[in-house]
Amino acid sequence: MTSQIQYQLQYKQWADKRTLDAVELIDSVQFPSEIAFARQQLNHMVRVEEVFRARLLEKPEPHSTSNTEVVPELAELRERLSASNDWLLKYAESTPSEILAGKIHFQFLDGLDGTLSREEILFHMVNHGTYHRGAIGRALDLAGGLRPADTYTVFIHAMEPKRRLPPGN
Repeated sequence: MTSQIQYQLQYKQWADKRTLDAVELIDSVQFPSEIAFARQQLNHMVRVEEVFRARLLEKPEPHSTSNTEVVPELAELRERLSASNDWLLKYAESTPSEILAGKIHFQFLDGLDGTLSREEILFHMVNHGTYHRGAIGRALDLAGGLRPADTYTVFIHAMEPKRRLPPGN
């Protein structure tokens, strides 16, 4: 049976793909600042996910900042974000609930201490992605209205179309 966090991570994977597909449609000649902003947001998203993956694995963090001056190309960002989504989902599927409930102590990149359960970290990845996809949505709007519908309710009904039927049908 799929847990709620697994379903939320499936949603994140679906929504991230829709956003990446939309960003690829931005005309970089006509809208250079919009595509640059979208890439910066995607870069931040994936770097934060890579840091939290290291925390979940109790390994050294791969980054000391949540963004970079030189932003990778969109193809690299797609590859890294897709790999991150695959890893997060497999981690949630393969980790027993009592381990997911366990707390991890760490230091945020800004130097402040933090404590979250492993499941809270997974939810943070879902929520963090939603926040930054919303910011990217504004850039998509400015670049010609390419924003995909990527809310959780759209995902649920796309995955389970019978939920659109009235009760009893």
